[in-house]
Amino acid sequence: MKINLLYLSLLSFILISTSAISLNSGFRDIIPNIYPIAKTQAFSDIPVLKEGVNYPILSAQSVLAVDLISGVYLYEKDPQKTLFPASTTKIMTALVSLDTYSSDQVLKVGKINIVGQKMGLVWGEEIKFIDLLKGLLIYSSNDAAEVLANNHPGGRELFIALMNKKAKDLGLNNTHFSNPSGLDEFNHYSTARDLITISKVAMKDPVFSKIVGTKEELVKSVNGKMSHKLVNINKLLGSVDGVLGVKTGWTENARENLVTYIDRNGKKVMIVVLGSSDRFGETKELIDWIYSNYSWEKVTYSP
Repeated sequence: MKINLLYLSLLSFILISTSAISLNSGFRDIIPNIYPIAKTQAFSDIPVLKEGVNYPILSAQSVLAVDLISGVYLYEKDPQKTLFPASTTKIMTALVSLDTYSSDQVLKVGKINIVGQKMGLVWGEEIKFIDLLKGLLIYSSNDAAEVLANNHPGGRELFIALMNKKAKDLGLNNTHFSNPSGLDEFNHYSTARDLITISKVAMKDPVFSKIVGTKEELVKSVNGKMSHKLVNINKLLGSVDGVLGVKTGWTENARENLVTYIDRNGKKVMIVVLGSSDRFGETKELIDWIYSNYSWEKVTYSP
C-alpha cells in the first residue's frame, strides 16, 4: 500500500509539473523509470515547461523531441505516423554492420547499381569496414550501404532480414525495412518514435557516436589508390551548441528528415523531424525553444 501511494504521488507530480508530457503513449515511456528511482528516494532532473509558452509551429509531418534522462516528451506532433525514413534508415544499417564486421575487416566492392548519394566506390575496390561505415554515416553513401549489405555472409537479403529482426527485438511495431540505404519502397517505413529508439541504441556505441559527430574525413582503399572525401551533410553539426549527430535523410517522397542528438550541460535531448520543408531550420528552432523554455528540476520526496 505504501508503495502504491508513493507511485500515485509521483505520477500526480509529473502530470502537474510537466505540461508538455504526452498523456497517452509518451507518458508510458517514463513510467518504467519510476520504481528504480523510488528506491533511491529521488528523481533525476525532470524538465518543466514555463507557463504560458507558445509551441513552435512546424511544417514537418511528424516530430518528436524527448528528454533522454527522464523519457519526458518535450514536443510532439503525430510521432507514430508511418513515413518514409529515407537515409535515417542507415542508422539501423550501421547497427547491423557493427554486429557483423570488425573495424579493420576488408570488404570488396562488387557491381553496384544504386541511385542517389554515393561516395564513389568502384568495382573491385577493397576498403576497410570502418571506412565504409564513415561513408555511410558521414556522407550518407548509398553505395556504402549496398557494399555493407552485399558482403554479409548470408547475403543482402539476410542483412535486411537482420535489420527487421533488430527492429522487432527493440519492440518497434511501426518500422519495416526493405533496403539498406533508405530508398523509397512501399514496405519501407518508420516513425519518429521508433527512430528515437533506434538512435538511442546507436548512440551508445562509441564507434557510431564518434563517426556521426565527425564533420569531415578522407578515407582510402586498402591499396591507397582510391580516396574518398566525406563531408557531413548535417549542417547543425559544429554550428549549433551541443549538437553531436546523428543522421540526415531525404527523398522526393520523404521530403527532409533529420535525427538530432543534443547534449547541453548534461541535459540530453533527441529530436526527430520527418517530412519537413526545412529540417535544419526547424530542428534548430526546436532546440532553441526547448533549452530556452524548459528548466530541469530535481525532484525529491519522503517515503
